[in-house]
Amino acid sequence: MSMRNLGRAATLAASLVAVAGLASAQSPNLGKKITEADIQQWDTAILPDGTGLPPGSGTFAQGAKVYAEKCQSCHAEGGKGGGAPGAGALIGGGPLNAINTPKTIKNYYAYATTVFDYIRRGMPYNSPRSLPDNEVYAVTAYILGLNKLIGEKDVMDAKTLPQVKMPNQDNFIMPYPDRI
Repeated sequence: MSMRNLGRAATLAASLVAVAGLASAQSPNLGKKITEADIQQWDTAILPDGTGLPPGSGTFAQGAKVYAEKCQSCHAEGGKGGGAPGAGALIGGGPLNAINTPKTIKNYYAYATTVFDYIRRGMPYNSPRSLPDNEVYAVTAYILGLNKLIGEKDVMDAKTLPQVKMPNQDNFIMPYPDRI
């Protein structure tokens, strides 16, 4: 072995020893341990039967006001869609038996609680998780009312929302039927 290769081998060996020493050293103490309160802030799953729904309530009329302020710029007036790219229609939609039929709240979602959960977690698009629970109930009531799934005078809350029968409910296979 030449002196040059021997020098490279020695440098490589020294580097490996240094890396092994760093790997066995203590952590750099970055971040902090996650507390139960941290987890609860993000543990917001809502099941089809309403388990996990927060306190609060909302009506069609209240939802119309919130929708006009915070949803209409993307989903257009009355939930017709076409306001922003990717923000489809929220109302109508025929049976999902054709390839080009758009999925909407009425023809696709199996549970009204899923509508609430999606709005709560992801809307408005530019500021997800910013709506208070009463506003989420209200917007959910508004959208369900536009789709004629509830009456305009119905109040949506943790008790009434899971009772809404969605038209496509029986067309899904539940992966975990024991959780319903």
